[in-house]
Amino acid sequence: MTDATSLRAWHPAVPGVREVLHARMTNHAYPAHAHADWALMLVDEGAVVYDLGGRRRIADATSATLLPPGVAHDGRAAPGATGFRKRVAYLDASWASESLAGAAVDRPARADLLAATRRAHRALATPGEELAAEAALVALAEEVRAGSDGPAPVRDASLARRLRDLLESDVAGGMTLAEAGRVLGAHPAHLSRSFSATYGLPPHRYLTSRRVDLARGLLVGGARPADVATAVGFHDQAHLTRHFRRVLGTTPGRFASSSDERRLSPGGGSARAAGLPAAGLPAA
Repeated sequence: MTDATSLRAWHPAVPGVREVLHARMTNHAYPAHAHADWALMLVDEGAVVYDLGGRRRIADATSATLLPPGVAHDGRAAPGATGFRKRVAYLDASWASESLAGAAVDRPARADLLAATRRAHRALATPGEELAAEAALVALAEEVRAGSDGPAPVRDASLARRLRDLLESDVAGGMTLAEAGRVLGAHPAHLSRSFSATYGLPPHRYLTSRRVDLARGLLVGGARPADVATAVGFHDQAHLTRHFRRVLGTTPGRFASSSDERRLSPGGGSARAAGLPAAGLPAA
């Protein structure tokens, strides 16, 4: 069989993620090898057979696969399969405690982590969703540490308020949980749990909702959606549109066109007061 391998690999701007790999393979067989990182894998099509810890294993679409650092494994398409398609995130060895490696060898296939792993990989592959990816991976590490039931919610209202103040200080610029943890002297997982327990949503969703709030004000003032997107911290207009529609049920363009402010004459004060050019006009 001719090998029809296709690969895409990149290094996202997400703390603790060394590499993300998306691959489609037919008859390639990995020899025994080891990584310095945790490998969090999804198999979207087909199945992979591999040896780990002296036992034959299989990875398919029914579970996530978690491979620990430093433990040799191989990999090949399962018998009868025409190949496989996989997504792998290589996470720094500090992502989870070294003491959990043995448990990962004993139980690499984790159906209980499947939905959360899909969320993490979806965010890792979406420009502008770096904070969501970081939060998803922090939560996954907590699940791996605490078991399938996960840790009990921890409410530290004072810490949550400090994190909210930190996020509010630069909504457009944003901040990773790792950076916030260094500033506030707290572990990112504890930050995320405390914030969620206090405010009812995780930090990355809070920040996204505040960016939508800022976008609304600028759009009402007559600014163009493309300008608004980058001004409030979204990756591009498509990224703004996706979240704007999720929150408000309409697109930024339709929202802007429904505003009375859009009926102002060119050069109206609202858009310029926001620090953006009026729609259709060059900046002054």
